[in-house]
Amino acid sequence: MRTALARRITAPLLAALFLAGCAGEPEDDGNPVPYTYLSSAYTSSGSDYVDAVDLPSSVAAEIHGHSPAMGRLDSEDKVFLRYRDDIVAISPFLTGSRIEVADYRTGHKRWKSHLRSWPDPDSAGFRGGGPGSGK
Repeated sequence: MRTALARRITAPLLAALFLAGCAGEPEDDGNPVPYTYLSSAYTSSGSDYVDAVDLPSSVAAEIHGHSPAMGRLDSEDKVFLRYRDDIVAISPFLTGSRIEVADYRTGHKRWKSHLRSWPDPDSAGFRGGGPGSGK
């Protein structure tokens, strides 16, 4: 009799502990910009980063190789990488490249002439990028 009672109490208790443990786990961030990688691989220049040697196409390949982007767009001499909620823009700077990160809406407005094939965040059909946003 004690065994049956123990089973009836133990099963709900274990289930509650399991659910409580799962509730504290971080949500999947999808595909965020690799800020830690950028700050360790490139020289900080205010809010931007600089690679004094490599051209934008090489820098974009390095960043994408570390953390794959959802999309890549080459326009004129610039390269744009699309992440979940952000855009990484790599442009020529002196003998190397400047790396700028902007949230998707701000970046799209700033570089709109280059990003015509990417969804406009101000359009009615734009659904955002994060988990559950606009879905």
